[in-house]
Amino acid sequence: MSTKGQLYVGIIIICTLIATIGCKKSNGDQPLYDITKTVVDDSAMVVTAHPEATRIGLEILKAGGNAVDASIAVQMALAVCYPVAGNIGGGGFMIYRDNMGNAYSLDYREKAPSAAFPDMYLDSLKNPIDKLSTKGHLAAGVPGTVDGMYRAFQRFSKLKDWKRLIQPAIDLAENGYKVTERQAGAYNRYQDDFKKYNTQDHAFTGEWEKGQLLIQKNLAETLKRIRDNGRDGFYTGKTAELLVAEMNRGNGMITLEDLQNYESKWRDPIKTTYRGHTVISMPPPSSGGIALSQLLSMVEPYNLRQMGFQSPESVHLIVEAERRVYADRAEYLGDPDFFSVPIDTLTSKYYTASRMADFNKEKASVSDSTEAGVIESEETTHYSILDPYGNAVSMTTTLNGGFGSTTIVGGGGFFLNNEMDDFSIKPGVPNMFGLVGAEANKVEAGKRMLSSMTPSIVEKDGSLYIVVGTPGGSTIITSVFQTIINIIDYDMSATEAVQAPRFHSQWLPDMIFHEDDALSEETRMALSEMGHELSQRGKIGKVEAILVSEGGKVVEGAADIRADDDAKGF
Repeated sequence: MSTKGQLYVGIIIICTLIATIGCKKSNGDQPLYDITKTVVDDSAMVVTAHPEATRIGLEILKAGGNAVDASIAVQMALAVCYPVAGNIGGGGFMIYRDNMGNAYSLDYREKAPSAAFPDMYLDSLKNPIDKLSTKGHLAAGVPGTVDGMYRAFQRFSKLKDWKRLIQPAIDLAENGYKVTERQAGAYNRYQDDFKKYNTQDHAFTGEWEKGQLLIQKNLAETLKRIRDNGRDGFYTGKTAELLVAEMNRGNGMITLEDLQNYESKWRDPIKTTYRGHTVISMPPPSSGGIALSQLLSMVEPYNLRQMGFQSPESVHLIVEAERRVYADRAEYLGDPDFFSVPIDTLTSKYYTASRMADFNKEKASVSDSTEAGVIESEETTHYSILDPYGNAVSMTTTLNGGFGSTTIVGGGGFFLNNEMDDFSIKPGVPNMFGLVGAEANKVEAGKRMLSSMTPSIVEKDGSLYIVVGTPGGSTIITSVFQTIINIIDYDMSATEAVQAPRFHSQWLPDMIFHEDDALSEETRMALSEMGHELSQRGKIGKVEAILVSEGGKVVEGAADIRADDDAKGF
């Protein structure tokens, strides 16, 4: 690293220490920011939801792999050490930016089985049947993860060694890992569901405590088939047969033909500009890219820095933008292979300006009167990776709810998703994240369900600047948005931007949700006087961010302190 680069690293560390010591919560109790999960380096960075996955990703980079190679290894490792959301039985989205500035987006979202139909979760009176779309076998869509990782490998791998990328996850499953305190608590809380929605014995049975070793022999054997046979190790042969046998035992819908016919897709990323930066994110069937683009465009005419961080004025503006964006999401967004999504209109500066034309700086609008414009438990996981060659991956992957459908494939050892709940089960009826939808996102055979996942990359002056994403269901979009404006508008470091308290609003319910350390008492009172209703809730999101400065020679990785997340670099 150059002397100038070393000086910059020192400045970042000193400033972060000052922030940790001196920047207090509004109640004066604890520091607002924490550097315990911050890494500053000059070459490469891996930030994931679990230390074991971070370690494995970094090992792949040190072995000469690129960001895509590391992302594949991390995805498989998370299926082992972070089963609440890491997966081979789910799906997700990848944004990849190479060191030449070319950007790509990979959609490996799950699909509805071929036997799916619009009213499949409704009773004879057309009312939703409780938990049918969220728990058990019928809640699962056709998984996309393995197909997506194999396609990414075929197109962009530098190592060209698929087995090398899968083996670390196999070792982790066979040898086991020590569960964290958070994980032990989650495994214990879900014991009733594990018993109710499974037909065979599995590795998660029993009482768990911190430090206990979790060994997953069946999952290891499944991963070996994927290692040896690539995509076919999951979508055909023994693994596919085990999955379909599980479906048959639990009255699920996924067939061998559904598995064989699954294909992930390369799509054109959504791109927008914000205060001179270029923001790259996911297109439909993710709502994230369009929604993020709209939010940034709606607030860009206003001076957020002058308004102040989480001031009544800035929060009011952001909430009113979110209200309009989520109304559009409910009406216009779905799988573009089934529904003509008006992407160009929704992301145009003219359209977003027109949506804010009735914005009242002094008073909250009412969601019931805010319609679409004229024209996701929150257990997902995200990881951000930068390799020594300057390539970056922003990847968000999920089972949807915690442990997905809570159904484990007998003999296969992996959880199945409950992504079918991300469809509009019935127009106007909220899903598990309170999101409503319409015709664009109704259940149809072979269709991909709408998502809020928002893996994103930001460029500054044509160079890589931010790699960011988060889990959080419907809060994903707003958490990514707040992290980006924290850096661009409020001059925060990656650490400050990630650890800063967050709030969320999504049109319906008509409410501002905020973490307990977000929004001062004065701000809350002022917002209430404007007509906003507020509700305190638990942690919002688990952001993983990388900030690149000093011509690419200084890299700051920040893992969210809200969970067991971890950053490592070299």
